[in-house]
Amino acid sequence: MIIKLKDTATEKQIAKLKNKFLKEGFELHESLGTSTLLLGIIGDTTVIDINSLYAYEFIDTVLRVQEPFKKVNRKFKPEDTIVNVSGIEIGGKNVVIMAGPCAVESEKQINEIAPIIKDAGAKILRGGAFKPRTSPYSFQGMGVEGLEILENANKKYNLPVVSEIMSIDDLPYFIEKVDLIQVGARNMQNFALLKELGKIDKPILLKRGIASTIEEWLMSAEYILAGGNSNVILCERGIRTYETSTRNTLDISSIPVIKKLTHLPIVIDPSHASGRWEYVESLSKAAIAAGADGLIIEVHQTPETALSDGQQSLKPAKFRALVKKCRRVAEAVDRTLK
Repeated sequence: MIIKLKDTATEKQIAKLKNKFLKEGFELHESLGTSTLLLGIIGDTTVIDINSLYAYEFIDTVLRVQEPFKKVNRKFKPEDTIVNVSGIEIGGKNVVIMAGPCAVESEKQINEIAPIIKDAGAKILRGGAFKPRTSPYSFQGMGVEGLEILENANKKYNLPVVSEIMSIDDLPYFIEKVDLIQVGARNMQNFALLKELGKIDKPILLKRGIASTIEEWLMSAEYILAGGNSNVILCERGIRTYETSTRNTLDISSIPVIKKLTHLPIVIDPSHASGRWEYVESLSKAAIAAGADGLIIEVHQTPETALSDGQQSLKPAKFRALVKKCRRVAEAVDRTLK
């Protein structure tokens, strides 16, 4: 339930109303806009008589929320959430590009690619230290050593890093060494992990599951926000359909749907969506035109020798050209890609 208060409501009146709901066992969520205060009532609100609330002269409107997700709901917070990733703001008018190899392969590799992607326009370095692979015989990543390589690159090039977590046991390493913790598609509904991520204040990049509905995706985000961590960025990386021409099917329509349903920012992963480097540019431009807040793109110096997903990785020159084109698209839709 959402209660919109009149701008004439006094602090004493608001405190009295809040105390009433707290005594009745409800959880409260406040959203203060430029001229409006919304009070979200979380719990079994079916027991509340809406009409009786209009007896309070300082209440303007009362609205029941039908969706199961509450804290991520735009009705609870009409303004866009801007997530700060070590000084890089994602959301609002900004369009941010994250880039780097699918997997951290060596310190030499990261030290070569980090300054290249930064110079091209990327603001965050991506790299997988722990790799969830379909085959148990594929490269599984360098683990903690890979995180240390990313951490060193961050210090050397002043480039925040994003990397995927697979186990709760590794969370202390990620809190210490990673600026943006990625939850992969396979772990989107790992609720035990999501609950733990809700207890920290580190930004989270939550990828959509390979066959998840938008509501299921938002409910996973709700787990994190319900725990107290509001620094969540959604990531659309394509869903599994019957089409085999691409690795997954990029759901471009999820962007306006997400923008309508939630205040959380959304970035697009065209690399995993397409599975082929030659499709990445078109999907990137389309995503920005549709309103995405950013992109996460795989870039590798020599994709032919990559230990993971070389077929969907751009070479540096192609990445540089993509950023220039995406910048023009962003300007055309009144956004800023710095």
